Amino acid sequence: MAHFVYIMASRPCGAMYTGRATDLRTRVEAHRAGLSVHTAKYNIRRLVWFEEHDCFEASLRRERAIKRWRRDWKIALITQSNPNWHELTPQIPD
Repeated sequence: MAHFVYIMASRPCGAMYTGRATDLRTRVEAHRAGLSVHTAKYNIRRLVWFEEHDCFEASLRRERAIKRWRRDWKIALITQSNPNWHELTPQIPD
């Protein structure tokens, strides 16, 4: 089973949320539906970065590491693979 670590944003360099999920497409839709207090409060709706892991432990370590990062490091991570902060939901593997 795939495990995903992801970052969503309200706009380029705006409010961000880092999370982890096994069903990324469903989790993104839950954020957009307002089921997460933080993402609803800050209007965070755009999936701007994600990576896939093979096991739960690896995804958990990566999520916790990214959550401890400074904001500018997160922005650099996103910009490296998605310079225009485009919506990446269509790129989620099935």
